Amino acid sequence: MRLQVKGRNVEVTDSIREYAHEKLSKLERQLSELTRVELELAVERNPSISANHVAEATIWTKGPVLRAREASADHKASIDQLVEKLERQVKRYREKRRPRRGASGEVSDQGVPVEGEPMIVKSKQFAVKPMSSEEAVLQLELVGHDFFVFQNADTGDVNVVYRRRDGAYGLIEPRV
Repeated sequence: MRLQVKGRNVEVTDSIREYAHEKLSKLERQLSELTRVELELAVERNPSISANHVAEATIWTKGPVLRAREASADHKASIDQLVEKLERQVKRYREKRRPRRGASGEVSDQGVPVEGEPMIVKSKQFAVKPMSSEEAVLQLELVGHDFFVFQNADTGDVNVVYRRRDGAYGLIEPRV
């Protein structure tokens, strides 16, 4: 594994570099095709943020590129949390590559739910009403959901308004 540790607004000490190598080498055992790991450590300068020690990792494999970001009160804790998140991603990646086996030992069809696989648990049908995006935002607030599907009165297309993490609203206008 080739590990590159960079610092942004922080000097990377040898002890932090060794700690990161020790923790990230756990992933090497799980990913045989692991080629390169880039770890960037940073300190956020905003005094109102208590979790200001940030660790971001990018892992290049022969398959997907894995990325994760964690922040905490110190870099070692951030690295620990980052490695846990990356281990979950690696586990998910490996399970997708492995042939799935059903109860009889055969590879399952798409109709057989496999533990850990995303599955639709509810389906809903409803009539979409033509309205403006502003009206759709009002409806979104009334129903109390994170998104609202509607027919755009101007274009006739089906659109989605959604609540963003920053409290603002977004509009999705699909193109065919």
